Amino acid sequence: MALSSSSSSSSTSYSQNCVYDVFPTFSGEDVRVTFLSHFLKELDRKLITAFKDNEIKRSLSLDPELQHAIKNSRIVVVVLSRNYASSSWCLNELVEIMNCKKKFGQMVISVFYGLEFGSFSCTKTNR
Repeated sequence: MALSSSSSSSSTSYSQNCVYDVFPTFSGEDVRVTFLSHFLKELDRKLITAFKDNEIKRSLSLDPELQHAIKNSRIVVVVLSRNYASSSWCLNELVEIMNCKKKFGQMVISVFYGLEFGSFSCTKTNR
């Protein structure tokens, strides 16, 4: 997967050391057998290496293998679906993803799947 020429040198060196091109984060009950299976097949067809978490057991804390996979992926695709925000597992992944974005300049892409336009709202807060 090519980087744009406007990438900083630190993010370029980071991306050259990545194990995966894409790390998808998702709520399995919402998208695993629908969107995700098609998405991963298409990535495979295009020879894009994606992390697949088929063997990882869910727990309260984020598995070290997942932390490594998130950190060592060029791009993270966050598939936001109906149950994503109510999953502590998904939110723990998202915290790690945002830490990597901040620290390494990792690219994060959001995909809204199966959501009605009115089912979410954007609010601006002062911090």
